[in-house]
Amino acid sequence: MSTQTYLAYDYPLLSVFWSMLLFFLWIMWFVLLFRVVVDIFRDDDMSGWAKAGWLAFTILLPFLGVFVYVIARGKNMGRREISQARAQQEAFDARIREAAGTNQPSSIDELAKLSDIRARGDITDEEFRRAKELVLAGHGPAEHAGSTTTGR
Repeated sequence: MSTQTYLAYDYPLLSVFWSMLLFFLWIMWFVLLFRVVVDIFRDDDMSGWAKAGWLAFTILLPFLGVFVYVIARGKNMGRREISQARAQQEAFDARIREAAGTNQPSSIDELAKLSDIRARGDITDEEFRRAKELVLAGHGPAEHAGSTTTGR
């Protein structure tokens, strides 16, 4: 073998495994640290001073602070995360419904409105029947059918 050394001879397989394990544990530690910091800010039950205290504790003594936080308040971390995810999903669904325009009344509501209009005498039975057919066929709301009246 020449004077040039090869890394494979100087760094055996078990050392590579140990280095990778330490590297991934280090990454997992940062993930846990960031989740704890996010949870501190997410918790609405804590006062501002309590949040500042926990944040200072996790920043000044990171290992001890995170472990104490997980032991003391870790039980509800998952619940807070799930409730925030649900709230975000509901807001997203509401925005999609609003954008898609699916807030239209159902055919039952339309038929009830038509029945009230007929009961007041604003439309005839024939107009009610035609409007009812349109609503049941899904071709339009009752306002369009009621607007064809002769001005009563």
